[in-house]
Amino acid sequence: MLDVCLLGTGGMMPLPRRWLTALMCRYNGSNLLIDCGEGTQIAIKEKGWGFKPIDTICFTHYHGDHISGLPGLLLTMGNAERHEPLTLIGPKGLERVVNALRVIAPELPFPLKFLEIQGPEETFEQNGYKIKAFKVNHNVLCYGYTIEIERAGRFDVERAKAAGIPLPYWNPLQRGNTVEIDGQIYTPDMVLGPPRKGIKVTYCTDTRPVKAISENAADSDLFICEGMYGEPDKEAKAVEYKHMTFKEAARLARDAQVREMWLTHYSPSLIRPEEYMDDVRKIFPNALPGKDGKSAELAFEED
Repeated sequence: MLDVCLLGTGGMMPLPRRWLTALMCRYNGSNLLIDCGEGTQIAIKEKGWGFKPIDTICFTHYHGDHISGLPGLLLTMGNAERHEPLTLIGPKGLERVVNALRVIAPELPFPLKFLEIQGPEETFEQNGYKIKAFKVNHNVLCYGYTIEIERAGRFDVERAKAAGIPLPYWNPLQRGNTVEIDGQIYTPDMVLGPPRKGIKVTYCTDTRPVKAISENAADSDLFICEGMYGEPDKEAKAVEYKHMTFKEAARLARDAQVREMWLTHYSPSLIRPEEYMDDVRKIFPNALPGKDGKSAELAFEED
């Protein structure tokens, strides 16, 4: 099961009931954060989740509303007596930007590992997550992310017995490991069926609509997409500042055939996003306005 929580849904500036952009995913004891805008720490506390399990933070880009909460979060994680390494993933310039912010958080009891995205797409594997970054179209270098939890095929007991594999080695093979017994090598494909459907979440913000979004979001269980503007007279502004409207996000969701879409990263002038959802649902029916603290538990499909 993958837990997903929109910690903040605001763009540009925080509002009294809307923190800046951040998303948290939890899987198998590991917490992954995408973006860390102002108010992220408060949102995590309001949700009742912890700071110490965060082991990976991904950044879409380095505008202040997406990274301004990082120094304080690092200090809090240090005060929680964290000593395990923290992995940071982001566009080129990641180490330079983070070290500049660390002027006000200079001493940490844990190391930082920097993974800068190379090229238009790159895939990382961290603690059970398969993280794919893909380039989008903003006025600075910016990436969207897909988070996948893959699921191996069903373990075939009869095949394992027929191959004469001792019972203690079944579990390592089921987890995808190759084992060697008395010079004989056994591989997972010998005892596992075809891969089963996993869980997929796509997160994309601060961009114009581009083909890479619908391609990478294809068949996502949850598509979290920027909806900077809901008002019908803001199309020109979205083009000028390289953001998206609600309707543009809905078309991407429709083209990608996702299961559900949440809108996020609202303009400060957009106080009631729900007022514009009727037109959105004419394009993509299973669309919802995101709000701070909105959560979902995504489970594997029943066999």
